[in-house]
Amino acid sequence: MDASSSRSRPARPALTRAALPTAAALCAAALLGGCSDSGSSDSGSSAASPSSSGSTTQAAAASSGNALQTAYQDVIKDVLPSVVQIQASSDLGSGVVYDDQGHIVTNAHVVGDEKTFKVTTSTSEDELTAKLVAAYPEQDLAVVKLEKVPDGLKAAKFGDTSKVEVGLITLAMGSPLGLSSSVTQGIVSATGRTVSEGRSGGGTGATIANMVQTSAAINPGNSGGALVDLDSEVIGIPTLAATDPDLGGSAAPGIGFAIPASTVTNIADQIIKDGKVTDSGRAALGITGRGVVDGDLQAAGVSVVSVTAGGPAADAGLRAGDVITKLGDTEITTMTSLQEALAEDKPGQKVQVSYTRDGGKKTAEVTLGEM
Repeated sequence: MDASSSRSRPARPALTRAALPTAAALCAAALLGGCSDSGSSDSGSSAASPSSSGSTTQAAAASSGNALQTAYQDVIKDVLPSVVQIQASSDLGSGVVYDDQGHIVTNAHVVGDEKTFKVTTSTSEDELTAKLVAAYPEQDLAVVKLEKVPDGLKAAKFGDTSKVEVGLITLAMGSPLGLSSSVTQGIVSATGRTVSEGRSGGGTGATIANMVQTSAAINPGNSGGALVDLDSEVIGIPTLAATDPDLGGSAAPGIGFAIPASTVTNIADQIIKDGKVTDSGRAALGITGRGVVDGDLQAAGVSVVSVTAGGPAADAGLRAGDVITKLGDTEITTMTSLQEALAEDKPGQKVQVSYTRDGGKKTAEVTLGEM
C-alpha cells in the first residue's frame, strides 16, 4: 500500500461549511429503536399506542446521542491542551506533550533536519521555543523539548496498544492545513498494519509495523498529533494517509495510519533518557541493497550492494552481487517488500533467506541482527 506523510506547509485552505456526522450516535439510536419496549400487556389494559412507543424511542435516542456528544466534548477538553502545533522554518506539524518537563513527541518528518522550532499550545497564542532532543527516522519519531515550560502545561496519557480493537471510536487532534486545535472523528478500522512511507513530500522512507488504521481524517499538518480514544488516552500518533494512484496520488479518504502508543513510548523514553535510541527492537540483515528487475522489467528481488562486516548476512555467507528473492515464506521483489518483511520479525530470530548467485538458486539461514 502506498502511503504519504501528512506533513504540510502553512496554507490558506478553502473552507466549506459542513455538518459533523455522528455515525455512532445514529447507530445507537437505531439499536435502541429495535430493542425498545412496545408497551404493557397487563390484563384489562391495551398495548401502548404507536405514537407513545415512537415518543419513547425518540427520547431514548436523544438521550444516547447527548451522552455520546458529551463524551466527545469531555475527551476534547481533557486531551486537546496536550496537543501542540510545531512550526519549523517552512513546514508545520503537530506534537503531543509527553511529560511535565516540556518534552514533546512528534514525527521525525515534522522536524526534518532542523534543530529549533516554534511551538504553540491550544491554550495560548504565544510562541514557545523548542530544541530537538533527537530524531529516529527509522520509526518516524522525534522528541523536542521546550526551553521554558509554561504554567499549566499538561502531559497526555498514553494508552495500552494491546487493548486497541477494531471499532473503537477515535478522535484525531492536531493542526491540519495549519488549522490549530482541530478535531476529526472516526473509528479504528484495522490494527497491525505494516506500512511503508515514501520519501517524496518530506517522508523518511520508514517502514513501520503494527500501525493503527483509522477512518478519522488525517490531513497534512496532523502528523505528530494525537489519535485518542474515549478514555482520553492517546492510542497512536497520526503519521500517514493512504494515497490512491487512480486519483493522481491524492489522499484516499478515510484511510489514515497512526504509530501505536507502545512504539511511541518505547522510542520516546529512550531518547529522553539516553539522547538516542539504544534498543530499536527492529530486525536487520546487515546489508545495503537495491531493487532489480527481470527481462520483462518486472521487480524481481533485492541485489546486495554490500554487507556489513560481522553482520548477520555476512556471517551467513551472503555477499555483494547476490539477489535476495525470499525471506522466510515472503516473496521479496523490492526494497520495500524486504523492509516490510523484516518489520514483522525480531532481532535474534532465525530466518531462511533465498537468493540467486551467478544464476543459481541458494538458501542460507540468517540470525537477524538489530537495526
